[in-house]
Amino acid sequence: MASILVTGATGYIGGRLVPELLDAGHQVRCLVRNPAKLAAAAWSDEVEVVEGDIADPGALDEAMARVDVAYYLVHSMGGSGAFDETDRRAATAFRDAAARGRVGRVVYLGGLGRDDDPELSRHLRSRHEVGRVLAAGPVPVTELRAALIIGSGSASFEMLRYLVEVLPVMVTPRWVDNRCQPIAVRDVLRWLVGCVDRTAAGSEVLEVGGPDVLTYREMMAVYARVAGLPRRLIVSIPVLTPSLSSRWVGLVTPLPSSLARPLVESLINEVIVARPPPEPLADPPPLTFRESVVLALDQSAESQVVTRWSDAGLPGRSPARPLPTDPDWAGGSLLVDEQSATSTAPVEDLYTTVTGIGGDRGWYVTPVLWGIRGWIDKLIGGVGMRRGRRHPDELSVGDALDFWRVEAVEPPSVVRLRAEMRLPGDAWLEWHIEPLPAGSRLTQRAIFFPRGLTGRVYWYALLPFHALIFGRLAEHIAAAAGGQADEDPGSSVGRSTAP
Repeated sequence: MASILVTGATGYIGGRLVPELLDAGHQVRCLVRNPAKLAAAAWSDEVEVVEGDIADPGALDEAMARVDVAYYLVHSMGGSGAFDETDRRAATAFRDAAARGRVGRVVYLGGLGRDDDPELSRHLRSRHEVGRVLAAGPVPVTELRAALIIGSGSASFEMLRYLVEVLPVMVTPRWVDNRCQPIAVRDVLRWLVGCVDRTAAGSEVLEVGGPDVLTYREMMAVYARVAGLPRRLIVSIPVLTPSLSSRWVGLVTPLPSSLARPLVESLINEVIVARPPPEPLADPPPLTFRESVVLALDQSAESQVVTRWSDAGLPGRSPARPLPTDPDWAGGSLLVDEQSATSTAPVEDLYTTVTGIGGDRGWYVTPVLWGIRGWIDKLIGGVGMRRGRRHPDELSVGDALDFWRVEAVEPPSVVRLRAEMRLPGDAWLEWHIEPLPAGSRLTQRAIFFPRGLTGRVYWYALLPFHALIFGRLAEHIAAAAGGQADEDPGSSVGRSTAP
Protein backbone atom coordinates (compact mmCIF):
# COMPACT_ATOMS: atom_id res chain seq x y z
CA MET A 1 0.00 0.00 0.00
CA ALA A 2 1.33 3.40 -0.98
CA SER A 3 0.34 6.97 -0.10
CA ILE A 4 -0.56 8.69 -3.35
CA LEU A 5 -1.33 12.25 -4.44
CA VAL A 6 -3.49 12.77 -7.54
CA THR A 7 -3.75 16.17 -9.18
CA GLY A 8 -6.39 16.58 -11.84
CA ALA A 9 -8.79 14.29 -9.96
CA THR A 10 -11.77 16.21 -11.38
CA GLY A 11 -10.54 15.68 -14.95
CA TYR A 12 -11.10 12.89 -17.44
CA ILE A 13 -8.15 10.65 -16.55
CA GLY A 14 -7.78 11.62 -12.88
CA GLY A 15 -11.44 10.98 -12.12
CA ARG A 16 -11.06 7.42 -13.43
CA LEU A 17 -7.63 6.79 -11.92
CA VAL A 18 -8.59 7.48 -8.30
CA PRO A 19 -11.03 4.55 -7.93
CA GLU A 20 -8.50 2.24 -9.63
CA LEU A 21 -5.85 3.23 -7.08
CA LEU A 22 -8.31 2.72 -4.23
CA ASP A 23 -9.23 -0.72 -5.57
CA ALA A 24 -5.52 -1.56 -5.59
CA GLY A 25 -5.42 -0.82 -1.84
CA HIS A 26 -3.60 2.53 -1.90
CA GLN A 27 -4.28 5.61 0.22
CA VAL A 28 -5.22 8.52 -2.03
CA ARG A 29 -5.11 12.27 -1.51
CA CYS A 30 -6.52 14.69 -4.10
CA LEU A 31 -5.47 18.30 -4.70
CA VAL A 32 -8.46 20.16 -6.18
CA ARG A 33 -9.47 23.78 -6.57
CA ASN A 34 -13.10 23.07 -5.77
CA PRO A 35 -13.76 20.12 -3.43
CA ALA A 36 -17.48 20.32 -4.19
CA LYS A 37 -16.73 18.83 -7.62
CA LEU A 38 -15.74 15.57 -5.92
CA ALA A 39 -18.85 15.34 -3.77
CA ALA A 40 -20.84 13.27 -6.29
CA ALA A 41 -18.05 10.74 -6.88
CA ALA A 42 -18.79 7.34 -5.34
CA TRP A 43 -15.29 7.32 -3.84
CA SER A 44 -15.30 10.86 -2.41
CA ASP A 45 -15.46 9.72 1.23
CA GLU A 46 -12.52 7.34 0.70
CA VAL A 47 -9.95 10.00 -0.16
CA GLU A 48 -8.29 12.88 1.62
CA VAL A 49 -8.92 16.23 -0.08
CA VAL A 50 -6.62 19.25 -0.07
CA GLU A 51 -8.14 22.42 -1.49
CA GLY A 52 -5.81 24.53 -3.58
CA ASP A 53 -4.35 25.33 -6.96
CA ILE A 54 -1.38 23.66 -8.62
CA ALA A 55 0.40 27.04 -8.59
CA ASP A 56 -0.12 27.57 -4.83
CA PRO A 57 3.10 26.57 -2.98
CA GLY A 58 1.28 26.30 0.36
CA ALA A 59 -1.35 23.94 -0.99
CA LEU A 60 1.28 21.92 -2.83
CA ASP A 61 3.40 21.50 0.30
CA GLU A 62 0.36 20.34 2.27
CA ALA A 63 -0.61 17.92 -0.49
CA MET A 64 2.92 16.50 -0.88
CA ALA A 65 3.44 15.71 2.82
CA ARG A 66 4.18 12.01 3.42
CA VAL A 67 3.46 11.02 -0.18
CA ASP A 68 5.13 8.07 -1.92
CA VAL A 69 3.90 8.75 -5.48
CA ALA A 70 2.50 11.99 -6.94
CA TYR A 71 0.52 11.99 -10.20
CA TYR A 72 0.76 15.07 -12.42
CA LEU A 73 -2.40 15.01 -14.56
CA VAL A 74 -3.07 18.69 -15.23
CA HIS A 75 -2.60 20.81 -18.34
CA SER A 76 -3.79 24.07 -19.87
CA MET A 77 -4.85 22.69 -23.25
CA GLY A 78 -7.83 24.65 -24.47
CA GLY A 79 -6.76 27.74 -22.56
CA SER A 80 -5.22 31.00 -23.72
CA GLY A 81 -2.45 31.42 -26.24
CA ALA A 82 0.16 31.19 -23.48
CA PHE A 83 -0.80 27.66 -22.40
CA ASP A 84 2.78 26.39 -22.78
CA GLU A 85 4.12 29.03 -20.40
CA THR A 86 1.32 28.27 -17.92
CA ASP A 87 2.17 24.56 -18.04
CA ARG A 88 5.89 25.30 -17.65
CA ARG A 89 5.30 27.31 -14.47
CA ALA A 90 2.91 24.72 -13.04
CA ALA A 91 5.34 21.86 -13.71
CA THR A 92 8.18 23.80 -12.08
CA ALA A 93 6.10 24.47 -8.96
CA PHE A 94 5.05 20.81 -8.78
CA ARG A 95 8.62 19.56 -9.23
CA ASP A 96 9.98 21.82 -6.49
CA ALA A 97 7.18 20.91 -4.07
CA ALA A 98 7.79 17.20 -4.70
CA ALA A 99 11.45 17.74 -3.83
CA ARG A 100 10.58 19.62 -0.63
CA GLY A 101 8.16 16.87 0.36
CA ARG A 102 10.67 14.10 -0.38
CA VAL A 103 8.18 12.34 -2.67
CA GLY A 104 9.34 8.94 -3.87
CA ARG A 105 8.24 9.24 -7.52
CA VAL A 106 6.30 11.53 -9.86
CA VAL A 107 4.10 9.99 -12.56
CA TYR A 108 3.17 12.14 -15.55
CA LEU A 109 0.92 11.39 -18.54
CA GLY A 110 2.18 13.14 -21.67
CA GLY A 111 1.88 12.68 -25.43
CA LEU A 112 3.66 10.60 -28.05
CA GLY A 113 5.82 12.16 -30.74
CA ARG A 114 9.50 12.24 -31.69
CA ASP A 115 11.55 14.75 -29.71
CA ASP A 116 13.72 15.39 -32.79
CA ASP A 117 10.77 16.12 -35.09
CA PRO A 118 11.20 19.75 -36.26
CA GLU A 119 7.48 19.90 -37.12
CA LEU A 120 6.26 18.63 -33.76
CA SER A 121 3.07 20.52 -32.87
CA ARG A 122 3.17 23.22 -30.23
CA HIS A 123 0.90 21.16 -28.00
CA LEU A 124 3.13 18.08 -28.14
CA ARG A 125 6.27 20.17 -27.69
CA SER A 126 4.70 21.59 -24.53
CA ARG A 127 3.76 18.13 -23.25
CA HIS A 128 7.35 16.94 -23.77
CA GLU A 129 8.72 20.08 -22.14
CA VAL A 130 6.59 19.46 -19.05
CA GLY A 131 8.16 16.00 -18.79
CA ARG A 132 11.66 17.48 -18.99
CA VAL A 133 10.85 20.15 -16.40
CA LEU A 134 9.54 17.55 -13.96
CA ALA A 135 12.56 15.29 -14.56
CA ALA A 136 15.00 18.16 -13.91
CA GLY A 137 14.41 17.84 -10.17
CA PRO A 138 15.78 15.27 -7.70
CA VAL A 139 12.57 13.18 -7.63
CA PRO A 140 12.54 10.39 -10.28
CA VAL A 141 9.80 10.76 -12.89
CA THR A 142 7.96 8.11 -14.88
CA GLU A 143 6.58 9.82 -17.98
CA LEU A 144 3.96 7.85 -19.88
CA ARG A 145 3.51 9.00 -23.46
CA ALA A 146 0.29 8.07 -25.25
CA ALA A 147 -1.46 9.08 -28.48
CA LEU A 148 -5.24 9.28 -28.89
CA ILE A 149 -7.02 7.92 -25.82
CA ILE A 150 -10.23 6.14 -26.78
CA GLY A 151 -12.97 5.86 -24.19
CA SER A 152 -16.48 7.08 -23.51
CA GLY A 153 -16.34 10.83 -22.98
CA SER A 154 -12.71 11.37 -24.02
CA ALA A 155 -11.97 14.41 -26.19
CA SER A 156 -10.31 12.26 -28.86
CA PHE A 157 -13.23 9.84 -29.00
CA GLU A 158 -15.88 12.59 -29.06
CA MET A 159 -14.09 14.36 -31.90
CA LEU A 160 -13.92 11.13 -33.92
CA ARG A 161 -17.50 10.20 -33.06
CA TYR A 162 -19.12 13.46 -34.09
CA LEU A 163 -17.12 13.84 -37.29
CA VAL A 164 -18.22 10.38 -38.47
CA GLU A 165 -21.82 10.57 -37.28
CA VAL A 166 -22.56 14.10 -38.52
CA LEU A 167 -20.72 14.12 -41.86
CA PRO A 168 -21.36 11.41 -44.48
CA VAL A 169 -18.93 13.27 -46.75
CA MET A 170 -15.81 14.89 -45.29
CA VAL A 171 -13.23 17.20 -46.82
CA THR A 172 -10.16 16.83 -44.62
CA PRO A 173 -6.55 18.00 -44.44
CA ARG A 174 -3.65 15.72 -45.38
CA TRP A 175 -3.21 14.64 -41.74
CA VAL A 176 -6.13 12.25 -42.19
CA ASP A 177 -3.58 9.77 -43.62
CA ASN A 178 -0.96 10.17 -40.87
CA ARG A 179 -0.41 7.11 -38.71
CA CYS A 180 -1.49 6.99 -35.09
CA GLN A 181 -1.41 4.33 -32.36
CA PRO A 182 -4.58 4.84 -30.28
CA ILE A 183 -4.95 3.29 -26.86
CA ALA A 184 -8.01 2.42 -24.79
CA VAL A 185 -8.52 4.47 -21.64
CA ARG A 186 -8.76 1.17 -19.73
CA ASP A 187 -5.18 0.35 -20.72
CA VAL A 188 -3.89 3.86 -19.95
CA LEU A 189 -5.29 3.44 -16.43
CA ARG A 190 -3.60 0.05 -16.07
CA TRP A 191 -0.27 1.60 -17.00
CA LEU A 192 -0.78 4.49 -14.58
CA VAL A 193 -1.66 2.20 -11.67
CA GLY A 194 1.32 0.01 -12.48
CA CYS A 195 3.65 3.00 -12.18
CA VAL A 196 3.19 2.92 -8.40
CA ASP A 197 5.53 -0.08 -8.30
CA ARG A 198 8.18 1.29 -10.68
CA THR A 199 11.65 0.98 -9.17
CA ALA A 200 13.84 2.69 -11.79
CA ALA A 201 16.63 4.60 -10.09
CA GLY A 202 16.20 7.66 -12.28
CA SER A 203 13.62 9.18 -14.57
CA GLU A 204 12.19 7.22 -17.50
CA VAL A 205 9.95 7.69 -20.53
CA LEU A 206 7.53 4.88 -21.39
CA GLU A 207 5.81 5.02 -24.79
CA VAL A 208 2.50 3.16 -24.64
CA GLY A 209 -0.13 2.38 -27.24
CA GLY A 210 -2.70 -0.13 -28.33
CA PRO A 211 -2.01 -3.06 -30.68
CA ASP A 212 -3.20 -1.21 -33.82
CA VAL A 213 -1.40 1.40 -35.91
CA LEU A 214 -4.01 3.19 -38.03
CA THR A 215 -4.51 6.37 -40.00
CA TYR A 216 -7.26 8.72 -38.90
CA ARG A 217 -9.08 7.79 -42.12
CA GLU A 218 -8.97 4.12 -41.10
CA MET A 219 -10.16 4.93 -37.57
CA MET A 220 -13.16 6.81 -38.96
CA ALA A 221 -13.99 3.84 -41.20
CA VAL A 222 -13.80 1.44 -38.24
CA TYR A 223 -16.05 3.70 -36.16
CA ALA A 224 -18.64 3.88 -38.97
CA ARG A 225 -18.77 0.07 -39.20
CA VAL A 226 -19.05 -0.39 -35.43
CA ALA A 227 -21.78 2.27 -35.18
CA GLY A 228 -23.71 0.73 -38.08
CA LEU A 229 -23.34 3.81 -40.30
CA PRO A 230 -23.04 3.84 -44.10
CA ARG A 231 -19.54 4.09 -45.49
CA ARG A 232 -18.17 7.65 -45.19
CA LEU A 233 -16.58 9.41 -48.14
CA ILE A 234 -13.38 11.16 -47.08
CA VAL A 235 -11.54 13.51 -49.46
CA SER A 236 -8.23 15.00 -48.31
CA ILE A 237 -6.94 18.29 -49.73
CA PRO A 238 -3.65 20.10 -49.00
CA VAL A 239 -5.00 23.61 -48.41
CA LEU A 240 -6.70 23.13 -45.02
CA THR A 241 -4.43 24.52 -42.30
CA PRO A 242 -4.62 23.31 -38.67
CA SER A 243 -6.26 26.62 -37.77
CA LEU A 244 -9.02 26.22 -40.37
CA SER A 245 -9.40 22.55 -39.54
CA SER A 246 -9.82 23.24 -35.83
CA ARG A 247 -12.54 25.81 -36.52
CA TRP A 248 -14.32 23.29 -38.71
CA VAL A 249 -13.98 20.59 -36.04
CA GLY A 250 -15.23 23.11 -33.46
CA LEU A 251 -18.39 23.70 -35.48
CA VAL A 252 -19.18 20.03 -36.11
CA THR A 253 -18.22 18.48 -32.77
CA PRO A 254 -18.92 19.41 -29.11
CA LEU A 255 -15.31 20.53 -28.65
CA PRO A 256 -14.66 24.29 -28.61
CA SER A 257 -12.14 25.50 -31.16
CA SER A 258 -9.67 26.32 -28.37
CA LEU A 259 -9.55 22.61 -27.46
CA ALA A 260 -9.96 21.27 -31.00
CA ARG A 261 -6.94 23.19 -32.24
CA PRO A 262 -4.24 21.46 -30.13
CA LEU A 263 -5.86 18.09 -30.87
CA VAL A 264 -5.91 18.78 -34.61
CA GLU A 265 -2.37 20.17 -34.57
CA SER A 266 -1.19 16.98 -32.88
CA LEU A 267 -2.60 14.95 -35.78
CA ILE A 268 -0.13 16.56 -38.20
CA ASN A 269 2.52 14.39 -36.52
CA GLU A 270 2.73 10.63 -36.69
CA VAL A 271 2.28 9.45 -33.11
CA ILE A 272 3.31 5.82 -32.85
CA VAL A 273 5.31 3.89 -30.27
CA ALA A 274 8.99 3.82 -31.30
CA ARG A 275 10.37 2.32 -28.08
CA PRO A 276 7.85 -0.05 -26.48
CA PRO A 277 8.26 -0.67 -22.74
CA PRO A 278 10.34 -3.76 -21.89
CA GLU A 279 7.50 -5.12 -19.74
CA PRO A 280 4.17 -5.32 -21.64
CA LEU A 281 0.83 -5.10 -19.88
CA ALA A 282 -0.12 -8.29 -18.08
CA ASP A 283 -3.33 -10.15 -18.89
CA PRO A 284 -5.78 -9.23 -20.22
CA PRO A 285 -4.06 -8.03 -23.42
CA PRO A 286 -4.57 -4.42 -24.51
CA LEU A 287 -7.82 -3.68 -26.33
CA THR A 288 -7.76 -3.28 -30.09
CA PHE A 289 -9.07 -0.04 -31.53
CA ARG A 290 -12.31 -1.72 -32.58
CA GLU A 291 -12.78 -3.22 -29.11
CA SER A 292 -12.19 0.14 -27.45
CA VAL A 293 -14.79 1.81 -29.72
CA VAL A 294 -17.35 -0.93 -28.98
CA LEU A 295 -16.77 -0.53 -25.24
CA ALA A 296 -16.99 3.28 -25.40
CA LEU A 297 -20.25 3.19 -27.36
CA ASP A 298 -21.76 0.61 -25.00
CA GLN A 299 -20.93 2.73 -21.95
CA SER A 300 -22.31 5.87 -23.62
CA ALA A 301 -25.56 4.10 -24.51
CA GLU A 302 -25.98 2.86 -20.93
CA SER A 303 -25.20 6.27 -19.36
CA GLN A 304 -22.12 4.80 -17.68
CA VAL A 305 -19.77 7.62 -18.67
CA VAL A 306 -17.83 8.10 -15.43
CA THR A 307 -15.87 11.16 -16.60
CA ARG A 308 -15.93 13.34 -19.71
CA TRP A 309 -13.46 15.61 -21.46
CA SER A 310 -15.53 18.61 -20.33
CA ASP A 311 -15.37 17.72 -16.61
CA ALA A 312 -12.21 19.71 -16.02
CA GLY A 313 -13.81 22.94 -17.22
CA LEU A 314 -12.21 25.65 -19.26
CA PRO A 315 -8.85 27.02 -18.04
CA GLY A 316 -9.38 30.21 -16.10
CA ARG A 317 -13.09 29.54 -15.56
CA SER A 318 -13.19 27.69 -12.28
CA PRO A 319 -16.63 27.12 -10.78
CA ALA A 320 -15.06 28.04 -7.44
CA ARG A 321 -15.37 31.74 -8.31
CA PRO A 322 -17.98 33.50 -6.20
CA LEU A 323 -21.46 34.37 -7.33
CA PRO A 324 -21.88 38.16 -7.55
CA THR A 325 -24.50 38.07 -4.80
CA ASP A 326 -22.05 36.44 -2.35
CA PRO A 327 -20.62 38.67 0.41
CA ASP A 328 -17.08 38.41 -0.97
CA TRP A 329 -18.08 39.63 -4.46
CA ALA A 330 -16.08 42.68 -5.46
CA GLY A 331 -17.73 43.35 -8.78
CA GLY A 332 -20.07 46.07 -9.92
CA SER A 333 -23.71 46.34 -10.98
CA LEU A 334 -25.81 43.28 -11.72
CA LEU A 335 -28.63 42.86 -14.19
CA VAL A 336 -31.26 40.34 -13.08
CA ASP A 337 -34.28 38.76 -14.74
CA GLU A 338 -36.40 37.05 -12.08
CA GLN A 339 -39.37 34.78 -12.72
CA SER A 340 -41.44 32.51 -10.51
CA ALA A 341 -44.08 29.86 -11.00
CA THR A 342 -46.03 27.45 -8.82
CA SER A 343 -46.45 23.74 -9.36
CA THR A 344 -48.75 21.08 -7.98
CA ALA A 345 -45.70 18.81 -7.72
CA PRO A 346 -43.88 18.34 -4.39
CA VAL A 347 -40.48 19.93 -3.92
CA GLU A 348 -38.60 16.72 -4.71
CA ASP A 349 -40.33 16.23 -8.07
CA LEU A 350 -39.80 19.84 -9.08
CA TYR A 351 -36.13 19.60 -8.18
CA THR A 352 -35.79 16.42 -10.26
CA THR A 353 -37.34 18.21 -13.24
CA VAL A 354 -34.87 21.07 -12.90
CA THR A 355 -31.87 18.74 -12.71
CA GLY A 356 -33.05 16.95 -15.84
CA ILE A 357 -33.01 20.04 -18.04
CA GLY A 358 -30.83 20.40 -21.12
CA GLY A 359 -29.02 17.77 -23.17
CA ASP A 360 -31.35 15.56 -25.21
CA ARG A 361 -34.40 16.87 -23.30
CA GLY A 362 -33.69 20.43 -24.31
CA TRP A 363 -34.80 23.62 -22.58
CA TYR A 364 -38.61 23.34 -22.82
CA VAL A 365 -39.17 26.63 -24.69
CA THR A 366 -38.00 28.16 -28.00
CA PRO A 367 -35.60 25.36 -29.01
CA VAL A 368 -34.79 27.28 -32.20
CA LEU A 369 -33.50 30.27 -30.23
CA TRP A 370 -31.40 28.04 -27.96
CA GLY A 371 -29.97 26.33 -31.04
CA ILE A 372 -29.18 29.62 -32.76
CA ARG A 373 -27.42 30.89 -29.62
CA GLY A 374 -25.35 27.71 -29.55
CA TRP A 375 -24.32 28.07 -33.19
CA ILE A 376 -23.40 31.73 -32.69
CA ASP A 377 -21.22 30.73 -29.75
CA LYS A 378 -19.52 28.04 -31.85
CA LEU A 379 -18.86 30.48 -34.69
CA ILE A 380 -17.03 32.87 -32.35
CA GLY A 381 -14.96 30.08 -30.77
CA GLY A 382 -17.14 29.15 -27.80
CA VAL A 383 -18.30 25.79 -26.50
CA GLY A 384 -21.72 25.76 -28.20
CA MET A 385 -24.60 23.50 -27.23
CA ARG A 386 -23.29 20.09 -28.28
CA ARG A 387 -21.55 19.18 -25.03
CA GLY A 388 -24.87 17.93 -23.70
CA ARG A 389 -24.71 16.45 -20.22
CA ARG A 390 -22.89 13.61 -18.49
CA HIS A 391 -26.01 11.80 -17.22
CA PRO A 392 -29.62 12.23 -18.41
CA ASP A 393 -31.03 12.77 -14.90
CA GLU A 394 -28.24 13.59 -12.45
CA LEU A 395 -26.29 16.82 -12.00
CA SER A 396 -23.13 17.32 -9.96
CA VAL A 397 -21.03 20.40 -9.28
CA GLY A 398 -18.59 20.86 -12.14
CA ASP A 399 -20.67 19.04 -14.76
CA ALA A 400 -20.87 20.57 -18.23
CA LEU A 401 -24.47 21.19 -19.28
CA ASP A 402 -24.68 22.37 -22.90
CA PHE A 403 -23.01 25.81 -22.72
CA TRP A 404 -23.34 26.04 -18.92
CA ARG A 405 -21.28 24.68 -16.02
CA VAL A 406 -23.01 23.38 -12.91
CA GLU A 407 -21.88 25.59 -10.06
CA ALA A 408 -24.16 24.53 -7.20
CA VAL A 409 -26.59 21.71 -6.45
CA GLU A 410 -28.29 21.64 -3.05
CA PRO A 411 -31.05 18.99 -3.12
CA PRO A 412 -33.91 19.62 -3.14
CA SER A 413 -33.84 23.39 -3.24
CA VAL A 414 -31.05 24.98 -5.33
CA VAL A 415 -29.48 24.52 -8.78
CA ARG A 416 -27.14 27.14 -10.20
CA LEU A 417 -25.41 27.22 -13.58
CA ARG A 418 -22.59 29.50 -14.73
CA ALA A 419 -22.45 30.38 -18.43
CA GLU A 420 -19.43 29.24 -20.43
CA MET A 421 -20.54 30.71 -23.75
CA ARG A 422 -18.61 33.74 -24.95
CA LEU A 423 -20.20 36.84 -23.45
CA PRO A 424 -19.28 40.46 -22.70
CA GLY A 425 -19.65 39.64 -19.01
CA ASP A 426 -20.43 36.81 -16.60
CA ALA A 427 -23.82 35.10 -16.47
CA TRP A 428 -25.64 32.67 -14.18
CA LEU A 429 -28.98 30.88 -14.27
CA GLU A 430 -30.30 29.63 -10.95
CA TRP A 431 -33.42 28.05 -9.54
CA HIS A 432 -34.66 28.06 -5.94
CA ILE A 433 -37.44 25.69 -4.90
CA GLU A 434 -39.57 26.08 -1.80
CA PRO A 435 -42.53 24.10 -0.49
CA LEU A 436 -46.09 25.38 -0.51
CA PRO A 437 -49.12 23.98 1.33
CA ALA A 438 -50.19 22.32 -1.93
CA GLY A 439 -47.16 21.87 -4.15
CA SER A 440 -44.08 24.04 -4.54
CA ARG A 441 -42.78 27.34 -5.88
CA LEU A 442 -39.95 27.77 -8.38
CA THR A 443 -38.00 31.04 -8.41
CA GLN A 444 -35.72 31.47 -11.39
CA ARG A 445 -33.07 34.16 -11.79
CA ALA A 446 -30.96 34.98 -14.83
CA ILE A 447 -28.05 37.08 -13.53
CA PHE A 448 -25.62 39.06 -15.67
CA PHE A 449 -22.54 41.02 -14.65
CA PRO A 450 -21.73 43.18 -17.70
CA ARG A 451 -18.25 44.22 -18.73
CA GLY A 452 -18.34 47.84 -19.81
CA LEU A 453 -20.76 49.42 -22.24
CA THR A 454 -20.69 46.39 -24.55
CA GLY A 455 -22.07 44.19 -21.78
CA ARG A 456 -24.94 46.55 -21.05
CA VAL A 457 -25.82 46.91 -24.73
CA TYR A 458 -25.81 43.12 -25.03
CA TRP A 459 -28.20 42.70 -22.08
CA TYR A 460 -30.73 45.34 -23.12
CA ALA A 461 -30.66 44.24 -26.77
CA LEU A 462 -31.73 40.77 -25.65
CA LEU A 463 -34.57 41.88 -23.38
CA PRO A 464 -37.24 40.97 -26.00
CA PHE A 465 -35.79 37.45 -26.15
CA HIS A 466 -35.78 37.21 -22.35
CA ALA A 467 -39.57 37.46 -22.45
CA LEU A 468 -39.70 34.61 -24.97
CA ILE A 469 -37.23 32.40 -23.10
CA PHE A 470 -36.92 33.15 -19.39
CA GLY A 471 -40.44 34.51 -19.13
CA ARG A 472 -41.85 31.07 -20.02
CA LEU A 473 -39.09 28.73 -18.88
CA ALA A 474 -40.03 28.70 -15.19
CA GLU A 475 -43.69 28.03 -16.05
CA HIS A 476 -42.83 25.14 -18.35
CA ILE A 477 -40.53 23.55 -15.77
CA ALA A 478 -43.27 23.83 -13.15
CA ALA A 479 -45.80 22.37 -15.58
CA ALA A 480 -43.50 19.48 -16.52
CA ALA A 481 -43.03 18.63 -12.85
CA GLY A 482 -46.68 18.68 -11.86
CA GLY A 483 -48.59 18.09 -15.05
CA GLN A 484 -49.92 21.63 -14.85
CA ALA A 485 -48.76 24.99 -13.51
CA ASP A 486 -50.86 26.99 -11.09
CA GLU A 487 -49.97 30.48 -12.14
CA ASP A 488 -49.26 32.92 -9.33
CA PRO A 489 -50.81 36.30 -10.25
CA GLY A 490 -47.72 38.05 -8.91
CA SER A 491 -45.24 35.82 -10.68
CA SER A 492 -43.75 35.33 -14.12
CA VAL A 493 -43.12 39.02 -14.63
CA GLY A 494 -39.51 39.56 -15.67
CA ARG A 495 -37.73 42.52 -14.25
CA SER A 496 -34.27 43.88 -14.92
CA THR A 497 -32.47 45.52 -12.05
CA ALA A 498 -29.15 47.20 -11.55
CA PRO A 499 -28.44 47.31 -7.81
